[in-house]
Amino acid sequence: MIELSVYAGLFFVALLSASILPLQSEAVLVGLLLSETHPVWLLLAVASTGNVLGSLVNWYLGKYLQHFQHRRWFPVKPDQLDKASRWYQKYGKWSLLLSWVPIIGDPLTVIAGVLREPFVPFLLLVTVAKVSRYLVLAGITLY
Repeated sequence: MIELSVYAGLFFVALLSASILPLQSEAVLVGLLLSETHPVWLLLAVASTGNVLGSLVNWYLGKYLQHFQHRRWFPVKPDQLDKASRWYQKYGKWSLLLSWVPIIGDPLTVIAGVLREPFVPFLLLVTVAKVSRYLVLAGITLY
């Protein structure tokens, strides 16, 4: 039961850290890697899956909540949305390779949804970015 809770905890921290919440899945992953009590490949798979799914939630929210943008409660102001949209249009889908970067990565995945980035290219680019980040982190931590 404890084993499952370790993986579930890592999964949910990785999922939520892909949102605007200030969580650090990297710190949790490094701690688990340093404990040397869990298979590295499984920790990387769980963290990557959670983080990619979190980005998919962002994409979905961007795609389907945009029609509320003129409501008073909508969290993003029109000028902020326009600025982010211009930036994304300038650099295109390849900018999703920066989706792992703190502060800019999560809004980038929302904007990709707003601008209707197709699902498959979005998923592939974000997966490459997120998995690569965790692989580099594991390599630095363990070697």
